[in-house]
Amino acid sequence: MTKLSAISAAVLFSMTGGYAMHALAGDVVIESWRTDDKDLWEDVLIPTFNSQYPDINVSFAPTNPPDYNATMDSRFKGGTAGDLVTCRPFEVSLSWFNRGFLAPLNGQAGLENFPAFAKNAWTKGSTPYCMPIASVMHGFFYNKDAFKSLNLSVPKTEAEFIKVLAALAADGEYTPLALGTNDQWESYEVVYAGMGPNYWQGEAGRKGLIDGSKKFTDAEFVDAWSYLAKWQPYMGKGYQAQTYSDSQTLFSLGRSAIYPGGSWEIAGFNKAIEGEFEYGAFYPPVKNSGDTCYISDHVDIGMGINKNAKNPKDAAIFLEWIGSAEFADLYTNKVTGFFSLSNHSVNINDPVAAEVMAWRSDCESTVRVHSEIKADGILSALYSASAEVLNGTTTPKEAGAEVQAVMGAN
Repeated sequence: MTKLSAISAAVLFSMTGGYAMHALAGDVVIESWRTDDKDLWEDVLIPTFNSQYPDINVSFAPTNPPDYNATMDSRFKGGTAGDLVTCRPFEVSLSWFNRGFLAPLNGQAGLENFPAFAKNAWTKGSTPYCMPIASVMHGFFYNKDAFKSLNLSVPKTEAEFIKVLAALAADGEYTPLALGTNDQWESYEVVYAGMGPNYWQGEAGRKGLIDGSKKFTDAEFVDAWSYLAKWQPYMGKGYQAQTYSDSQTLFSLGRSAIYPGGSWEIAGFNKAIEGEFEYGAFYPPVKNSGDTCYISDHVDIGMGINKNAKNPKDAAIFLEWIGSAEFADLYTNKVTGFFSLSNHSVNINDPVAAEVMAWRSDCESTVRVHSEIKADGILSALYSASAEVLNGTTTPKEAGAEVQAVMGAN
């Protein structure tokens, strides 16, 4: 492959709105919004693939994350999209498939290695259009030193969880719960969508909302908000103005004992905490001892083939490798906190990530409850309703009515 000069590459980038690699014939080009993963793909993943397939040139061409959807729309329409397309779950990728931009993957080798819940995020009817790669999980991180000093155990039930929060509050050394509502999104995506599945039984409740057999005003959805309302006394002074980054800082500095968060934060906490204290993770406590536990194991990233790919056969070979045990191990261990969605067994090196990954063995997996719901404004309604419940400005019943009103308006 002929290398472009730095000047030529810069000119081509500015002309096309993308990376110069898009114009190089013979490459299998991977489109992605994961700019943070560029070194990983170029230094680890692609070289490993090339050790088995040395004659297939692969290039990773990321786009600024907020611009990804619009940029890909433009590239698809203009015929300049790469051969492999990194897929966000559900609506956006489905739109690309419906418009003929993504190839159907019936019979694609490697897909057999993924469970149904993972493939569902990128399947229309019986036709898959993206291969699952990884998910993120939601639960709690906790300061093990704080727990040890107060002789506290990891809570398994909600009653035990509230007792732990009360004990931390009574001691006074730590803010029990590092959580703010200023940014709103984590009030829903991390907290309500992460802790609520124990109430609506995961996929059963989510699919009930989709087919209309359930409503957000039903007891299981309202009761989940009622549970969150019990957290108010333990969130610290001024939590209504506390941002997402404020909460991360509060926990990483050892000033808070429990942080409700997502697995993608593990790598950041490892750097921020740097051995100042030991921390671990536990999944959302169930209502009653013996209940089945459910976790938000949210499908985050997949990969499909451009229907007009210049190198479709090589793209299919690479996609098959994406479904291999080798890729699952590499990706899970190199992108800490993102977990392969495949059925392959992976030995995880990071101890906290290994704790989180083990939740799949104990609990049933589901995805964020708004997924696949077509109602306009549903996500913003869930953001505001969940934050308002945590702030005490809306009752759980009112929250259910507010969100259901958005459902009913569509």
